[in-house]
Amino acid sequence: MNRIWNSVVGKLWGTILLLVLFVLFIVTVLMLEFLTDFHTEQAEESLRQEAATIGKIVEEYNQVEDSFQIIEDILGTETSALIVRDSNSVSLSVHDGLKKDVIRDKILKDKELTKVYTSNDTIIKKMLMPSMTEENKMESYIILASPLESNNEIHGGVFIYQSLDVVNKTSNQTTNIVFLSGFIALLLTTMFSFFLTSRITSPLRSMREAASELAKGNFEAKVSYHQKDEIGGLATAFNRMGSQLKHHVEVINQEKEQLSNILTSMTDAVITFNKDFNVQVSNPQAELLMQKWHMNNEVADNSHLPAELYHLLDHVFHNEEEIDEELEIKGSYFSVSISLLYSKDMVRGAVVVLRDMTEQHQLDKMRSDFIANVSHELRTPISMLQGYSEAIIDDVVTTEEDRKEMIRIIYDESKRMGRLVTELLDLARLESGYLSIFKEEVLVIPTIERITQKFDQIAKEKNLRLNFEQNLLEPMTLEIDEDRMEQVLTNLIDNALRHTEKGSVTVRISKIDHQFVMEVEDTGYGIPSEDLPYVFERFYKGDKARTRGKSGTGLGLAIAKNIIERHDGNLSVESELGVGTKFIIRLPLTN
Repeated sequence: MNRIWNSVVGKLWGTILLLVLFVLFIVTVLMLEFLTDFHTEQAEESLRQEAATIGKIVEEYNQVEDSFQIIEDILGTETSALIVRDSNSVSLSVHDGLKKDVIRDKILKDKELTKVYTSNDTIIKKMLMPSMTEENKMESYIILASPLESNNEIHGGVFIYQSLDVVNKTSNQTTNIVFLSGFIALLLTTMFSFFLTSRITSPLRSMREAASELAKGNFEAKVSYHQKDEIGGLATAFNRMGSQLKHHVEVINQEKEQLSNILTSMTDAVITFNKDFNVQVSNPQAELLMQKWHMNNEVADNSHLPAELYHLLDHVFHNEEEIDEELEIKGSYFSVSISLLYSKDMVRGAVVVLRDMTEQHQLDKMRSDFIANVSHELRTPISMLQGYSEAIIDDVVTTEEDRKEMIRIIYDESKRMGRLVTELLDLARLESGYLSIFKEEVLVIPTIERITQKFDQIAKEKNLRLNFEQNLLEPMTLEIDEDRMEQVLTNLIDNALRHTEKGSVTVRISKIDHQFVMEVEDTGYGIPSEDLPYVFERFYKGDKARTRGKSGTGLGLAIAKNIIERHDGNLSVESELGVGTKFIIRLPLTN
């Protein structure tokens, strides 16, 4: 039902129906009022004529009873009469029904009707009296009092009374006819309304279906309507709109796809913000960057952006100026470019382009650190070589024993310089891929045990325990470059012995989840947690207290990590300051 009333058909039908009902109601009310008055006037006129006729008959007959039959025929079945020859007694009563005496008394005692005895005018009155057909029921009557022998000062009268039900019955019949006519008019109106509205709504439904298809993206939908009226013009405009929409959507999709491809292919992070700092558009690089900020808890309290970028963006919105800055966010460096977006000369947002400059900063720092470290490492042996060679040339040394000592120092320093240069070349070759790795099947347990035993004497000299542990249940072979792996273990064990003053150094091998694991663990000084990320960088030597009096170039761990990675493995470190350090090598097992 709600669907009908909410439709155009229902609304037009309801409007027309209400209009017709209103007109019919007004016409019916007026007609019923007219008919009621008309029938009442007809009844009064009829009673006047009957009273006049009865008056003439009564005047002609001395005995009124002799004219009873004639008077009864004149009155008919619905009308009754009282004939009073003088004001004291009733000469004749024509009453066919109940309550004869009650009605007669009520009429004769009515002061207004009794005026007819002294008046020459006819008196008409409506009264409520008992029904002549039903017990315990009151009805309205119309009573006409007409004078008899009006030449006398006091004379008689004819009282004719009739129930208004007769008038009402006539009015009811007329009302039924009016209502029947109204019902027929409503049926015709409904048929006409639905016929008219269907002519209007049929093309509208077609347009609605076509609009639904347009909303789904089917721009080929058309409205077939060829009439020349306003709806036909609307259909033509609708079809034209569909064609234009198809063209514009295709253009927008092409531009959107082009923009999406550009944003996706960019290595920089691109984010579009509105003035509420909400992200509108972002490329994959930007999404990864924001996820990283969120995971590292680098965002501000009420924002999804780091505080540094949030304040910079707030400054741009407040001052309405574009900006290019370099920003540091929790140790990461970004080149930030912010451009404003306008809508009707009002700033509606901004586009932020972020380029990660952290790696470039690290490379610049590494380059400067490398030059400084190499210069530092070479300066000491070169200075010693220069100093001791000048002493020999200038004959400063007086004894042969001192001369040999100086020559030995010069030899040791030259070896140290050679080792530094060799390690630098090895590291460069490993990183560039020019240093070849020759893998072959090697028995793991005897190889690792042999390398470990090389350091027994050094451990004994330092009063340290050197342990070798393994939990392999059967002999195992591994495809590795034995020389390079020995270089790695030698570096790790040597570092562990040099940085441990008491306790032990343990070399441990095991097999865990399809991986071969080697561990070199010491009970030495340990590495500060803030230095752990830099352990495998070139020339790292950690805390001065850890390296005081210890020789080394700081390249061994960097070389070791590259060798392990060339074996498709991983080298990691775990350390606690004052407790010890553990280096862990994980190599994949092929079988």
